[in-house]
Amino acid sequence: MIVRRALLLVALLAMAACGAGSPGAPTLRPQVLGELPHDTSAFTEGLEVAGGSLYESTGLAGRSQLRELDPATGALRRAVPLPADYFGEGLTVVGDRIWQLTWRDGVALEWDRASLQLLRQVPISGEGWGLCSDGARLVRSDGTDLLRFQDPTTFAETGSVRVTVDGEPLPQINELECVAGQVWANVWQTDRIVRIDPATGVVTAVVDASGLLSAAQRPGTDVLNGIASLGGDEFLLTGKFWPVMFRVRFTAS
Repeated sequence: MIVRRALLLVALLAMAACGAGSPGAPTLRPQVLGELPHDTSAFTEGLEVAGGSLYESTGLAGRSQLRELDPATGALRRAVPLPADYFGEGLTVVGDRIWQLTWRDGVALEWDRASLQLLRQVPISGEGWGLCSDGARLVRSDGTDLLRFQDPTTFAETGSVRVTVDGEPLPQINELECVAGQVWANVWQTDRIVRIDPATGVVTAVVDASGLLSAAQRPGTDVLNGIASLGGDEFLLTGKFWPVMFRVRFTAS
């Protein structure tokens, strides 16, 4: 754990340097375009928009859920609990299925998207953190500096890449969103989001998302964790126990 924190500190210092003018990883800021209410009981682990629905995975053992929300209002449409007191993590939609990770329970869950019925549990190695689909494969994070690639049908691991910023490893890659061949990722315990080239693992942009919550909104909240593409250049951002989801566009700082 000490080594991991030291690596994270090195990577964060490198990201700060990026903001000073690194041509490979410019610093961006979220421009807030609107707000939606968010359930303050939701320990958000995954967020994704697909087919007119906003899907959310929530964590904590005994409280984890798979949720379907209205993307226009944030209202809850449906929710189902995870089996066996599993701790839910990231999720992604693949056609008529939803894949959802568990943290340290050693399985990925496959759900039927129409009914939210659990179809099967597939063993995985390592921890489950974030998950997204690039259209051909799944991309998974496990809390380290590694992105793992998984088969979208079998969930078998097909490869991996190490994430680096200015040549240094970037650990604690968390919630993921695949957009236009790139992977956007929350960095756990920070207000940073990074854009990663999955072919090389190189961070190509850093988003400084600090200050989204007002002082009145901050009490009782946990870390930033939740990024969903809305199409074009717009995203939804939220966090664990946050009272709001922010519709944003990333712009040069």
